[in-house]
Amino acid sequence: MEHGNHRGMEEFFKNSAYHMADITAKQPSFRRALAMGRIQVGAQAFTRIKDGTLPKGDVLKLAEIAGVQGAKNAWQQIPLCHPLMLDHVAVHLELEANTASVAVYCVVATTAKTGVEMEALAGVQAALLTLYDLTKPVEPALTISDTRLLLKEGGKKGRWVHPDGLPDALSGLLVEKNERPLEGIRAAVITLSDRASKGVYADESGVLLRKELEMLGCPAPEYGVIPDEASALEVALASLSGTAQLVITTGGTGLAPRDITPDTLAHLSAREIPGIGELLRSSGAQHQPLSWLSRSTAVVIGDMLVIALPGSPKAVKEGMDALRAVLPHALALVSGTPREKKHHGCACQHHAHGEKAA
Repeated sequence: MEHGNHRGMEEFFKNSAYHMADITAKQPSFRRALAMGRIQVGAQAFTRIKDGTLPKGDVLKLAEIAGVQGAKNAWQQIPLCHPLMLDHVAVHLELEANTASVAVYCVVATTAKTGVEMEALAGVQAALLTLYDLTKPVEPALTISDTRLLLKEGGKKGRWVHPDGLPDALSGLLVEKNERPLEGIRAAVITLSDRASKGVYADESGVLLRKELEMLGCPAPEYGVIPDEASALEVALASLSGTAQLVITTGGTGLAPRDITPDTLAHLSAREIPGIGELLRSSGAQHQPLSWLSRSTAVVIGDMLVIALPGSPKAVKEGMDALRAVLPHALALVSGTPREKKHHGCACQHHAHGEKAA
């Protein structure tokens, strides 16, 4: 999104030696990160930690608090780290008798423009250093190791899991997120463009939209390019009735005289879904303020959900990113079979501190 002369600012400061990553144009989205680390304390100290008899008290409880505080203060410790409002931080300590170690796990979540990996790692480190500080009076030979990011979710790349997988202690805590939420949904793409329909230029928006639907699970969406004419759109939609559950159009949502998509859809259906149009405009405005001029809309025609997106590849990509979370439930409601509500990917359970038994 161009805030004033933002591009000029970028050019002016491009040679600065150090700068925070510019996330001005990014859209806030759900983010989560899970990190871990381990401290080897030796048999004697391990028993004292387990029994809560260290000279300075119960280190497990204090390390939890330190871990939460460390995650919250990550931006103050790491020079180029963005300050973030965190929605959730939890620390879990696991006593590992076989190696006389304490494992630390920290999960951080928020809705923001950038990820929370550094916050999760900072939480782990703060907890580990607290364990070190309170344990060293009885055992100075302590070793901190295995600090690493285990999982991150959100943003353009979606979910990432460490190549070595998750530790056994987290077995069963990870609920697999459906990476193809529209699996099996019959979909179709219609591009409205006078010039593309005449072969003046290639239709990039419709091709991209078809790929997006395929990645979400729609098998071989139907695809067609038609001129900006109400009659052509009416015929195309009529031909899809009874076969397509989801139709997404691209093009014809602006203010030009031949931008007739929203008007045609309003004529064909009395069941508009105002919230989808509002979602597309508000999410698009995070990148481009002119998105508020778009007339993107959504209607239900019979048992078919029809959504009209703008006619540019960038708008299509941003629109599909915004729609991903609501499409499965919307389609279920249209078909009369609402799906059960699901949680965001990682169902990490949080406890006061880990099992203290061997």
